Parts: sequence; structure tokens; C-alpha cells
Amino acid sequence: MAGSQNVTMILPRTGIGVDVHAYAPDNDPQPLWLGGLFWEGERGLSGHSDGDCVAHAAADALFSACGIGDLGTHFGTDRPELAGASGVKLLGEAARIVRAAGFEIGNVAVQFVANRPKFGPRREESQRVLSAAAGASVSVTATTSDGLGFTGRGEGISAVATALVYAVPGAHKGDSA
Repeated sequence: MAGSQNVTMILPRTGIGVDVHAYAPDNDPQPLWLGGLFWEGERGLSGHSDGDCVAHAAADALFSACGIGDLGTHFGTDRPELAGASGVKLLGEAARIVRAAGFEIGNVAVQFVANRPKFGPRREESQRVLSAAAGASVSVTATTSDGLGFTGRGEGISAVATALVYAVPGAHKGDSA
């Protein structure tokens, strides 16, 4: 076409992250960190880091969207220096890795499944903390499993996250698929 310009379309990429943690045993109590927040008086989760499955699922979704590995690739249990690490810190580092790979973050959405804690009253606080860590909008929702499965039996918490990223023109270092 006469007078047309060559336009490059930037296509978004999506990723999924899943994380699951069991509640810590009674003989090894842990603090509960969930959605970037400390939950006073709640039974904590077992894990190599702080067990924050909301933050971990968000980070995994970012890696998935970019095709640059997963949580284990970047923050595996073979790294003793990450024992007890904050999920918020890991999410911030995941966002840095994603940007270094040539991507920008559109948003992250996370839903966790648990009987407790009661999340609604602290939703906005959690979203502010996680969004600040990611440098992008992070939304969090919660649900129960109506008594079904390990979450319904109160054995642990699961979280599923989606992330939307897009390649920054001229900065993309990852694959083009």
C-alpha cells in the first residue's frame, strides 16, 4: 500500500503460576505470611522460604509468561541463602528478572483457596504490598473449597495466578514464541 508504514504489533503474553503449601506441623510452628502480609495468631505454612503461596504463585506466573523458567529455576530449595526469604522480596526479584529479560508487566491476578484467614478486610493492604513489589498491578481474591480436598480439610493453602506481560521493543532478550 502506498504511504503505509511498517507497524510492529506488540502482543501480550500470559502465564500461569500455581503454588501450594501445607500448614506447618504443631511441633514446628511458623508465622503465617500470605499475600505479603503477616497474619497474627494464624497457623503458618511450611516451606523453604516464608511459604507465602500468593506471592510465590504471582512470581511463577511472571516467569511462565516470559518463558524464562519457574520459581524453582530462580529460587530453588538448593539455595540455602533463600531459607526463610520473604515472598514479597522474591516477587520483587522476579519482577526485576522479567524486566531484565526485556518484558514489562501488565498485571498479575492471584486467587488463593483456604478456609482461613478471613482475607476480605485486608485485601487492599495485600494488593498494595504486592503491587509495590512487582511494580505493577496485582489483584488478589480468595475462596474456599466448600470443605473439599486438602484446603477444605484445613491442611494447607493453594494459590493460582495469571500474569500478563509484553515485550519491550528493542529490549526483548527472550524467545519470540
